[in-house]
Amino acid sequence: MSVPVKFQRLPNGVGLPQPAYQSDEAAGLDLTAAVDEGAPVVIAPGAYAMIETGIAIALPPGFEGQVRPRSGLAARHGVTVLNAPGTVDSDYRGEIKVLLINHGSKPFEVSRGARIAQLVVARVYRAELQQTGSLDDSGRGTGGFGSTGTH
Repeated sequence: MSVPVKFQRLPNGVGLPQPAYQSDEAAGLDLTAAVDEGAPVVIAPGAYAMIETGIAIALPPGFEGQVRPRSGLAARHGVTVLNAPGTVDSDYRGEIKVLLINHGSKPFEVSRGARIAQLVVARVYRAELQQTGSLDDSGRGTGGFGSTGTH
């Protein structure tokens, strides 16, 4: 299934590849870094940086864009998306930016055109909250953090 999504290439994204799926069954479109050609961004260990992608999108109502990490960056360098998944709302028309953090032990260089994250387009359902005095019972009950891994 597909959904049409318009995108705009911004001035800092000229010459970069269009976001693309890397396989027939890939869930996410790769996003690339729109940093200056001669001025890569270096992220020190433990630091983070906002990286521009050079694109803006117009998602249809009822959809969101989820900015997610690339597993290869995490596995090889310890670099991931700090606020994963970041949300791009359907009414946002600004540039998509990626907040990368370096959990690795060495500085990480983000160069122009590097694949830095992926964008997953997903349907969103809005909740209609209904206040009540009690909730239905469930098998889990009130067990919180780590409670399902104790058996």
